[in-house]
Amino acid sequence: MAQVELKNLCKRYGETTVVHGVDLVMDENEFIVLVGPSGCGKSTILRMIAGLESISDGEIFINGRLVNGVSPKERNVAMVFQNYALYPHMTVRENVGFSLKMAKRSRREIEQAVNQAAEILELGPYLDRKPAALSGGQRQRVAMGRAIVRRPDVFLFDEPLSNLDAQLRTQMRMELKKLHLKFQTPTIYVTHDQIEAMTLADRIVILKNGHIQQIGAPVEVFENPVNVFTAKFIGNPPMNILGGTCRMISGERFIEINSLLLPLPDRWQSAFAEDAPVLAGLRPDAVKTGESVVRVPENWRFEGRVEVAEVLGGQSLLELTVGGAAIIAEVEGRVLARHGDVLPLGFELERLILFDPKTNNAFPRN
Repeated sequence: MAQVELKNLCKRYGETTVVHGVDLVMDENEFIVLVGPSGCGKSTILRMIAGLESISDGEIFINGRLVNGVSPKERNVAMVFQNYALYPHMTVRENVGFSLKMAKRSRREIEQAVNQAAEILELGPYLDRKPAALSGGQRQRVAMGRAIVRRPDVFLFDEPLSNLDAQLRTQMRMELKKLHLKFQTPTIYVTHDQIEAMTLADRIVILKNGHIQQIGAPVEVFENPVNVFTAKFIGNPPMNILGGTCRMISGERFIEINSLLLPLPDRWQSAFAEDAPVLAGLRPDAVKTGESVVRVPENWRFEGRVEVAEVLGGQSLLELTVGGAAIIAEVEGRVLARHGDVLPLGFELERLILFDPKTNNAFPRN
C-alpha cells in the first residue's frame, strides 16, 4: 500500500492556479524531496498533505485512507517548519511533550517519550531551557523531537534548514538522514536547495510553476534530465547548455558550436538531419583536464583558455573559452591556472545530452 498518494492535486487562488494536477505515489519508508525555485508550489503541496491548506481539486490518500475532509490533527502526520514554531514560554521538555500532553497521555508515557527523543537528538542537557536560550540548530532539534514523539505515519519537513548557517546545515542534513534510517518513517521534505535534495532523497520531485518536471532517483535526474530546466536546476554548478547546429563532415556528424566541433557519439549519428539546430548539454564534471585527459578518446580532446579559476579545497572550478564557447569545468585537484592560460581538455561525450531548442525537452538516447 502506498504511504501517500496524490491524485490530480490542484490548488487555485481565485483565477490563479499554483498547483496543476500533481500525481505522486510514495512508497513505504521512502524519503521524497520536493524541490524547485520559489513559487513553484512545493510548500503548498506539503501544506495540503498536512491539511493546513484546502484542496481545490484532486485527492490525497494517507495509508490508503482518503483524507480530503480530515482535520490536520486526525491525519497522523508531523510537520516541521522553517521557523521551528516552538512555544517560547515552554521549556524544551514541555515543547517536545506538548502533543502527547494534548492527547492526554500519562505523565510517565510522556516523560519516557521525551527522554528517548532527547537522547536521540542530544538534547538532554537542554531539557529545562527555553527556546530563547538555544542556538538555531538546537531549536531545530527540538522541533524534530516534537515530531518524533508523535510516532506519525508521515514526516513533513518545510525547508527546515534554511535559517541555519552553511556548516550547521551540512551537519543537520546528516542528522536528518540518520533519523530516517533509524525510524524508517516515510518523509516528504521541501527545499529550494538542490544539494539538500541530492543528498537526502530516495527520489526527487522537481517542480516548476506548479507542474512536475521530473521524478527520479538523484543520480537519474542528474545524469538523464528530461528537459533544460531540470538539467540546469539540478547540479551545482549547473549543466553547460550550448546552442549549436548538426553538421556532416566526411561522413560523420558533429555539433558545431561557434568554431568548436563536438563529434557525436555513435548513438546520436543517425538522430539528426544536416543543419538541424540542437542544444548540447554537458555536465561540468564531464570536462577533464590534467592527467585525466589521456583517458579520453583523442577526437574528444580540445584546448581551453582560462577565464577564471577557483580552487575549492580538493577540487577546482574553471570558466573556460573553448572554440569561442563558454564552458564551466569542475575538476578534481587544485588547478593553479591564471587568466589567459591554455589548458588541454577532454570531454566525456558519452555523457552528452541533446535537447530540442523548440521544446527544451531532451531527445531520447538511441
